[in-house]
Amino acid sequence: MNIKVCGITEMKQLQQLDGLDIDFAGLIFYPESSRYVGGKLDKKEVKKADFDLKKVGVFVNPEMIDVLDAIDDYGLEVVQLHGDESPEMCEDLSSEVEVIKVFRITGKENIDKLVAPYDAVCDYYLFDTGGLKESFGGTGQQFDWSILNKAKIEKPFFLSGGIGVEDIAKIKAFKHLDFFGVDVNSKFETSPGVKDMSKVLQLKMGLK
Repeated sequence: MNIKVCGITEMKQLQQLDGLDIDFAGLIFYPESSRYVGGKLDKKEVKKADFDLKKVGVFVNPEMIDVLDAIDDYGLEVVQLHGDESPEMCEDLSSEVEVIKVFRITGKENIDKLVAPYDAVCDYYLFDTGGLKESFGGTGQQFDWSILNKAKIEKPFFLSGGIGVEDIAKIKAFKHLDFFGVDVNSKFETSPGVKDMSKVLQLKMGLK
């Protein structure tokens, strides 16, 4: 089970996540987020760090040049696109880094139809709840994961949206051939952008 901890704003916490063998760490490049990395992380320090975890840049409807600059400045290995980015943009970026495309689920979507245009141009999908306010505002809501059971998907995917340590049993009970990992954020914080590492460790051990 892969774990992605999103909304990291401190170098020390990046190092701690790496020490806990967490697989992915998300750095948010969306200025309206309270977890925006601008002015909080030293890009040179992040770039030169020798981590086993993958650094993920999280963007919302960005300009291509801004993503490319962030990849270079921070040494990002993965880009997560959280807006209405086109398959063409994903394809262009996929020559530079791995790409996670986010889909916001309300429960009314045909999942396979929704992801089809991105099948050939992304490495992973991430299914999240609601809109941008919910995703970046830390409202801690979940969608009904069972709606994914009817979808083929055929791409490694993350579950996201309001996941906490209290969901460990629920995560372990969820079965899908392409279920790859969980993406966690607000329910593992002491304040926006500051993670409670004891909770992260609890999740890691619980999902073993």
